[in-house]
Amino acid sequence: MSILDFIKDAGEKLVEKGQEAALAQKIHEKINAHGIKVNDLNVDVKDDQVFLKGSPMSHEDREKALLIAGNVKGIAKVNDTLVVKGEGGKTRFHTVVAGDTLSAISKKFYGDANKYNKIFEANKPMLSHPDKIYPGQVLRIPE
Repeated sequence: MSILDFIKDAGEKLVEKGQEAALAQKIHEKINAHGIKVNDLNVDVKDDQVFLKGSPMSHEDREKALLIAGNVKGIAKVNDTLVVKGEGGKTRFHTVVAGDTLSAISKKFYGDANKYNKIFEANKPMLSHPDKIYPGQVLRIPE
């Protein structure tokens, strides 16, 4: 089991505070709507934590499910017991701060600002445009 931390007050507001069952359902729907493949997906919300269970088809699907669940207003932690079979590429995570751009993040991790599209592609479909990131959002940074 792993735990990924998020900024509780950042992210998209899906439901009113205190509606944990409805929030779990919305997160489940978002994961499915984005085409993330997780067999036997179970989403549970308790207070400011999301608990994910299931069998993702790939490490990328696992990571994207974690980010969809955590980049939600009111969520501070995602606990996952998602089990992926096989090896996966190394992925790092970056929490966006005020003033960040994908080019600046690319320069920090790859030494080349022009590789920003690699980060954008790794975070699709959660990102719809390279210029639409916000402070507190957690992004996948592939090797």
